[in-house]
Amino acid sequence: MAAHAENVTFRQSAHLATPEHVTADFCLIPQIGTPTASVSQHIANIQKLLAASGIKYSMHSAGTTLEGSWEEVTKVMGQAHTLLHNQGVVRIQTDIRIGSRTDKVQSMEDKVSKVEQILQADAAAKSATEE
Repeated sequence: MAAHAENVTFRQSAHLATPEHVTADFCLIPQIGTPTASVSQHIANIQKLLAASGIKYSMHSAGTTLEGSWEEVTKVMGQAHTLLHNQGVVRIQTDIRIGSRTDKVQSMEDKVSKVEQILQADAAAKSATEE
């Protein structure tokens, strides 16, 4: 089924809503203004900010996954930048990946759980054929 292309003028775009639910992964990298190569204290400070914000989040080894509305997610990422700038970090680079979908709300746990179910089913099927 072909997607319906809609011509939207600049004036009309002001009335477009942003997604109500997104999952975002971001990796914030303090680049200039840090005395050492380690950024773990900065990341710990960002994790404290996230906890205080009330947004759903999960830290992993290469960044943090956030879940919420477009506004909530992008706001807290901006606040993370401001927090570190206020702590003397002059330059910050952030990689961001944001996903949204319209067919259902899927949490970050749902995504991982689905893949784990597939892996378990594959392992069970392999085990059954080896017997």
